[in-house]
Amino acid sequence: MWFNGALRSKGRPIEPLNQLTATEIVAEIGQGRTTCEAVVRACLDRVAEREPQVHAWAYLDPEAAIAAARAFDNSGKRGPLAGVPFGVKDIVDTFDMPTEWGTPIHKGRQPERDAACVALSRKAGGVLLGKTVTTEFANLHPGPTRNPHDLTRTPAGSSSGSAAAVADFMVPIAIGTQTTGSTIRPASFCGVFGYRPTWGEHRMHGVMEASGSLDTLGILSRSVADIALYRDVLLGIPPEPMPSIARPHFALCRSHVWNEFEPVTRTLVEDAAHRLARVGARVTEFTLPAEFELLNDAHRTISSFEFARTFTFEIEHHWNEISDTLRGGRLQDGIVGRFDRYIEAKRLADECRRRLDALMGGIDVLLTPAAFGEAPVGMPAFAGVPLYQIWTTLHVPAVSIPVFKGPAGMPIGAQLIAKRHDDRKLFACAQWAFERLT
Repeated sequence: MWFNGALRSKGRPIEPLNQLTATEIVAEIGQGRTTCEAVVRACLDRVAEREPQVHAWAYLDPEAAIAAARAFDNSGKRGPLAGVPFGVKDIVDTFDMPTEWGTPIHKGRQPERDAACVALSRKAGGVLLGKTVTTEFANLHPGPTRNPHDLTRTPAGSSSGSAAAVADFMVPIAIGTQTTGSTIRPASFCGVFGYRPTWGEHRMHGVMEASGSLDTLGILSRSVADIALYRDVLLGIPPEPMPSIARPHFALCRSHVWNEFEPVTRTLVEDAAHRLARVGARVTEFTLPAEFELLNDAHRTISSFEFARTFTFEIEHHWNEISDTLRGGRLQDGIVGRFDRYIEAKRLADECRRRLDALMGGIDVLLTPAAFGEAPVGMPAFAGVPLYQIWTTLHVPAVSIPVFKGPAGMPIGAQLIAKRHDDRKLFACAQWAFERLT
């Protein structure tokens, strides 16, 4: 069973400790009811039990994690993430753990310093548990990670290990990334919350670049409150209280790829809109202008052109070590891509971003699917048609909330999208919707 919002600490901490959310861990440690070492040991026990089946981790050092937790407890230090274990996608640099980008080409690669997001997490009191599995170069070729709810099914990519580790209670929060749908889709398939911030707000220093015009960090968690907390930590600002909203305005968006979502997904999202209206939300319809239909192609043009140039070294020196999937996909598209078409695509994206801010007007968030349906059987990292690009291309913040079940009983997420830099309003609407749809 995936996280359903029922776990809440009242009085004594919930057992086992690995099932606490990050905000609950901070509260329990702060009130002296548990220790960072106890929480880390509980998470490591869960990893030992489940990792042979789930394969969420690319690197773990249990002794180092316990030592770091013990040092935190002995230090008397506190912080916004005081004592919280976290995981990091293996394209994010860590000075004390290898960062291999999901490819044998960079096996054993050891950075000399932490990425900005890792340094900020540790500064806030977080304890790094390990590196989570990514697809090859955070792209198409899958790693070994399985969906923890059904080991025959994919967890999706590319933040496969981060989503699976959080969903399986191995760690309360994890960092992923998103260039296309690499946080939102795994969150939907694995039944956790997944957040992709407004593009440009978080520092990407020390994170492998795929397509700099589109890349962002991603956060996987088991509560909206954890996302709100961790966002502020990664911005390097004092955390603000979880926001609230009295009567949100949701707009159901049937994008131009609406009919490509599975029928059950469309029905679930439409039903959610009706349910939200019945419990007091303002709910309207939202239609994207025709030119937004060109954004899927624009996304592929931009991301492929940049990706191929980012990995020129690997193309020149390690071509045969790159998977056939990647060589015949985004790399090939980028290698033959024309600069004039790349610029045309970027201009279209810029124009659509400006238009969307105006089109949304007084709408708080758009409501749309997070994935085409349930996680399919098999291990494709990017199963199904690519329906997620336009929101990433538009640089808007998005969150997947785990509120649906599909025909096989697997999770399906609802995606909420806000205007650029309205991330905190997005959190308020996500919490409001989650409480009423579950």
